[in-house]
Amino acid sequence: MSKKKTAAIVLAAGMGTRMKSAKPKVMHHIAGRPMVSHLLATLDAIKCEQTVVVVGPDMEDVERAVAPNPTAVQTDRLGTADAVKAGLAALGNFKGNILILYGDTPLITEQTLNAMLEARAEKSNPAVVVLGFEPVDPGEYGRLVTDDEDGELIKIVEAREATPDELAISLCNSGVMAVDGSLLGGFLARVNNNNAKGEYYLTDIVGLARDDGFSAAVVEGEEDELVGVNSRYELAQVETILQDRLRERAMKGGVTLVDPATVYFSFDTQIDPDTIVEPNVFFGPSVTIGKNAHIKAFSHIEGTFIGNGASVGPFARLRPGTNVGDGARVGNFVEIKNADIEQGAKVNHLSYVGDARVGSGANIGAGTITCNYDGFMKSHTDIGEGAFIGSNSALVAPVKIGDGAVVGAGSTITDDVPADALALARGQQKNIDGAAAKLREKKRALKEKNKQEKNKKG
Repeated sequence: MSKKKTAAIVLAAGMGTRMKSAKPKVMHHIAGRPMVSHLLATLDAIKCEQTVVVVGPDMEDVERAVAPNPTAVQTDRLGTADAVKAGLAALGNFKGNILILYGDTPLITEQTLNAMLEARAEKSNPAVVVLGFEPVDPGEYGRLVTDDEDGELIKIVEAREATPDELAISLCNSGVMAVDGSLLGGFLARVNNNNAKGEYYLTDIVGLARDDGFSAAVVEGEEDELVGVNSRYELAQVETILQDRLRERAMKGGVTLVDPATVYFSFDTQIDPDTIVEPNVFFGPSVTIGKNAHIKAFSHIEGTFIGNGASVGPFARLRPGTNVGDGARVGNFVEIKNADIEQGAKVNHLSYVGDARVGSGANIGAGTITCNYDGFMKSHTDIGEGAFIGSNSALVAPVKIGDGAVVGAGSTITDDVPADALALARGQQKNIDGAAAKLREKKRALKEKNKQEKNKKG
């Protein structure tokens, strides 16, 4: 590993017109956060001293997303070398290694970046290290022309300017570079736009370095980590690759995924060993799950903590602010929001619990609703330890159900219920003998009358 300090310039000025979106390309999400944020997290992992993100004019949302990293504005989009020049100015007088990366290539790994820095530290002291790869379809990628004897990089040729022999080269340019920061400014000052596109190509610095007597080197990466996103299709490709990584990480960590391809993780999902996740489960951001939990099929979970041995689903929705205690159960067609379901409590089916506490060992019957919103304010419902809420009950917040209290099925509770009390809040039942038969006869006669009138009109 190079002992020199490392800085990074991330190019993120592209609008992504092929995305057909008003949102800047790098702000499109994969695994729960913007593409550019994934790349910045990787740079943090390799301990970059400074990172500058190059944006276009009027890209305040990107500036906010990458903060506290500084940004530099590329006023006119004149090519990659022009963009790097804007970023270099923001780095000041930095003389260490400078990594040049792309905000729309979010899957590059810290192992690959470290390999590039190690190459920079070799005795040959290459001024430029280029990350290459061998794609299945080289297509429009620039080709890396290397020396047959020592593998040293001679030049990078853009596909549209390559000869047939150069197009036959399988080693392609990813665009990612590690450059000697003390030399980069001088190289950029000499890049011209005498090419088919009339742009300032960053790739030209390889030839300039060699002209100055410096060497250039290549490090090879994997195609999967170098997929760039320029379309919705490529966005989906990158999502698939990242999800596969996250699934593999979970299973290596001791989590059972019954059908891995149907489970979707967020970048920050944390699950402890011996938890089982059934098919078709979606994890949004900020989910932590303990040991031996069971997440059943077709559940949607975000912003939630789930304790050891808890059971969730199937068809459960846990929204931000939810805490499910050890051994608690949240069953089918249950929605929980901003609520604490304490140890051993049960909310087994067809219920909504929002802005509430459900005490340990309490049981919430089917169809129970905490009425937490009155059209103006949200209020809290507190359900005590060991309480029993009968099916089809409505708890109108703010309200408190005491420890061990019982609420009868079908009740609408608007006042506090003391501990160990039985609360009933429903109309008195009245049975009228024979009334059902009379009602049916009346309905039959009305139906026949309507039928006859319809026939007369027809």
